[in-house]
Amino acid sequence: MADSPQYFDLITMGRIGVDLYPLQTGVPLSQVETFGKFLGGSAANVAVAAARLGRSTALITRTGADPFGTYLHEALNDFGVDDRWVTPVPAHPTPVTFCEIFPPDDFPLYFYRRPKAPDLEIHTHELDLPAVRAAGIFWVTGTGLSEEPSRSATLDALAARDKSGTTVFDLDWRPMFWRDPDQARPYYREALRHATVAVGNLDECEVATGVREPEACARALLAAGVELAVVKQGPKGVLAVHRDGTRAEVPPVPVEVVNGLGAGDAFGGSLCHGLLAGWDLERTLRHANAAGALVASRLACSSAMPTPLEVADLLARAASQDAAGLPSQS
Repeated sequence: MADSPQYFDLITMGRIGVDLYPLQTGVPLSQVETFGKFLGGSAANVAVAAARLGRSTALITRTGADPFGTYLHEALNDFGVDDRWVTPVPAHPTPVTFCEIFPPDDFPLYFYRRPKAPDLEIHTHELDLPAVRAAGIFWVTGTGLSEEPSRSATLDALAARDKSGTTVFDLDWRPMFWRDPDQARPYYREALRHATVAVGNLDECEVATGVREPEACARALLAAGVELAVVKQGPKGVLAVHRDGTRAEVPPVPVEVVNGLGAGDAFGGSLCHGLLAGWDLERTLRHANAAGALVASRLACSSAMPTPLEVADLLARAASQDAAGLPSQS
């Protein structure tokens, strides 16, 4: 009898790279003198975020066969993310991403992923499909649909999973990776057909569904095939609607924002944690919002992902302020 596949609470598939973040805030990139180096990429960050919360996680992606690729393996190991499916592509360098930091809400990103990012060179024949099917949650991103062979590999993995367990499609719309939204929509529709959960902000939901109003976005995502639609509304908080009629809408947790990048990935890792734990929607969203807020209050992404104790502490402080009628930190 064949051995059972390795079980992971969460397997993510998609983007990885090196984030180079300025150590000076409020300064144009042209004038920045020093940078911090961090593991980055949405799929990698979500795996790190869930690992920080105690979940067993693994990542399917590819790096360059270069020192930055070596660094990413070391970082994944340090964060407790299994890297067995992170393989090198000698033909392409490991991507690098720079950002500018202008709190509270301006964080331009500059992606260096040309001529092609290694994480878009994932092939179907390289996938461990039994492990993908066995995972508690399988998470894919819109970026993985932007080019071949990653596009076919992502859709093949979703089809092979066949909605076993929880399958999350992170809409992850990055316009610089596509010619236009119309090019993306057919592939987004196909991914939604195989997913059980869709997660995205209003811009991403509009690309996927053609509508922008939050309730309409949720209804359109459910109609596209998912069981749970999670719509991030920025300062208005998060709306989640389940096919069974359950819904929750919770406000953000106010913090002093240092760097908003990575907050969505922390939210994603925490969302997976709550879904795996069987929490109700409101509890899951409140925990995820707090995790995202903590990362927004810190400089880095991956190394800023919070522990359970840190999330619990922020939630307790926010509840205490609400009960006392005190203004929240902003």
